[in-house]
Parts: sequence; structure tokens; C-alpha cells
Amino acid sequence: MIKTTLKIDGMMCNMCEAHINDAIRNKFQIKKVSSSHKKGETLILSENEIPKEELEEVIKETGYELKSITNETYKKTLFGF
Repeated sequence: MIKTTLKIDGMMCNMCEAHINDAIRNKFQIKKVSSSHKKGETLILSENEIPKEELEEVIKETGYELKSITNETYKKTLFGF
């Protein structure tokens, strides 16, 4: 599993989080996505690494500004994501 962390500027509320989450769910095959407007980040769990160029395009289409993308290997723990 791959954990991808997106730093996103411009999310102001829960509806912003939902907008980002829906855009990612509709474009990619993922296990889980969770956004936080307070932290300014989105976390994605997927089986395979998602191409950065495609992530950049999806976020750009939502109207928010993508600041950074980081990937790391994710190991499931007792309490999950």
C-alpha cells in the first residue's frame, strides 16, 4: 500500500474537503481518501503509486492549489488509517 500526502491550499470548510475527496475518488482507484481543511492536507491510500502529474491535474480542476505531494509505503496498524 502507498500513502500519498497532498498539501493543498484553499480548503476552508467541510464542503471543500468533500469536493477534493470526490474528485480523487472519481479519477483514481483508491482504498481511502481523507482531507482536512484545518491541516491543509489530503491523505490517500492506494495499492499503487498515483502519477503526480494526474494528481496535479485533478486538484487544479477543483480550483485549489496543490503545494506538495509525498509518497511513502503504508503499513496497516491495529487502528488503521
